[in-house]
Amino acid sequence: MTTPATPAAPTVDELESQELRLVLPQFTYDDAWALGSLLVDLARERGAPVAIDITRGGQQLFHAALPGSTPDNDAWIARKRRVVERYGCSSLLVGTRFRAKGTTFEESSRLDPDAYAAHGGAFPIAVRGAGVIGAVVVSGLPQIEDHAMVVEALERFA
Repeated sequence: MTTPATPAAPTVDELESQELRLVLPQFTYDDAWALGSLLVDLARERGAPVAIDITRGGQQLFHAALPGSTPDNDAWIARKRRVVERYGCSSLLVGTRFRAKGTTFEESSRLDPDAYAAHGGAFPIAVRGAGVIGAVVVSGLPQIEDHAMVVEALERFA
C-alpha cells in the first residue's frame, strides 16, 4: 500500500490551470466505467477508504464504495457535486476563491451548507465543444487529497 505525500493546497491559478488542461474530447458510458475503475484501482493501491461517484447530465454512471468508506461519504459526494453543477468548476476551486477573498463559502455563498460543500474532491467533467457535462467525485480523504486523486486519475485518463 503506497500513500503519496499530502499535496500542498493549490492556488486559484493552479486549480484553474488544471481545469483548462483536463478537457476531454468525449465522455461516454464506457469512459465513465474506465475512469471510475481507474479511481478504484488508485484507491485500492493506497488503501484509501473512499467512495467514488461519476455523473453525466444528472445520471449516475458510476459509483463505488471501498472498505472504510461510510454513508457519510455519499452525503459529502452529493454536496460537493452540487457545487460543481452550480458553479461549473471544481469544488476545491470554489472554496479556494472564497478564501482568496478573505471569506468562506459557508459565510458568503448564501447556499445551504447541508446541500452544498465547497470542499475538494468534486471535479467537472468538461468535454471540448460542450462544456461541463458532469462531475467526478471522491470522498473519504482530507479534501486536498480527494481533489488530487481525481486530478491524477483524469490526467492518466485524458
